Formats: sequence, structure tokens, C-alpha cells
Amino acid sequence: MLWKKLVQFGKGFFERKEESTSTDMPLGTAMHNIEITRGRGGQLARAAGAVAKLIAKEGKSATLRLPSGEVRLVSQNCLATVGQVGNVGVNQKSLGRAGSKCWLGKRPVVRGVVMNPVDHPMGAVKGKPPLVEKKPTTPWGYPALGRRTRKRKKYSDSFILRRRK
Repeated sequence: MLWKKLVQFGKGFFERKEESTSTDMPLGTAMHNIEITRGRGGQLARAAGAVAKLIAKEGKSATLRLPSGEVRLVSQNCLATVGQVGNVGVNQKSLGRAGSKCWLGKRPVVRGVVMNPVDHPMGAVKGKPPLVEKKPTTPWGYPALGRRTRKRKKYSDSFILRRRK
């Protein structure tokens, strides 16, 4: 159910719903769970403690500053949830020992360099600096560690005003 609340912004009142479009929201509003295209469902700012800010509105598009620092355009018709995602301090929680992590279902991470060649493309590399002989790759052979994988002519490049740092 959508709940309504009156919040005072400067001179007048702004009728705010939990989920609404950016046309209803004043500038500087904090929001999360933002749609990129109308009707697809929320895709932006969904992690614990994430929040995006509404910077500007012009024409049919709104400018948002995302948690990554990226500034991008989104249609004003897209839905978003007002406020910040909960569980802000999830990263500060110390699990204490390996067993606590196992209880959460997180398995140990084994480096590819220490595997055999049948298990990983970087397996059985000899010598101490481990990434000298072969280029760093994922277990499936794709480039890793710094190689850019985003397409150069991606369709959404025109909507990104400033890239993340």
C-alpha cells in the first residue's frame, strides 16, 4: 500500500508517496530503487544504504547523482522510492571468524594462480610475481583486473552526463 505524508519544503507542502515519479519530487530529494525505463522495475540504487539525489529536471528527463558518483539522465515518468535503503552499517559489521561467514553461506575464495591448469586459465604459473607469464583472466577466460569490458558504442552512453570516478 502506498502511504501519503505531508512534508514541508520551504514555502509550501509537498504531498509525498512512498513510490512516485520524479515529476512530483522537489530538487534535492533522496531516493532509491529507481527505474531506468518505465514499467521495468527498480534497477538503480538498491544496495544497503544506497541513496540517489535528484539534481535537476528539464523537459521529460531528470538528472540524478547515483551512489557511485555517476550523473545520468532518467525519464521523469520512471518510478522511484523516496528515502534511503536501510541496513546502512552492513559493511561495518565484523563477522569475527571464518565460521560466521560459512553460516551465511559464503564459501572460501581460492586464487586462480594456485589452481591446476585444468581448473583455471591462470593455473600453474611459475615464479613469484604471479601475473607475469599470463594475462589475468576470469575462470572462463575473459580478461580481468583492469581491462575495460563495457561496449564502446553502448546505447545508454548518451544518458550518462558524468562517469563514475
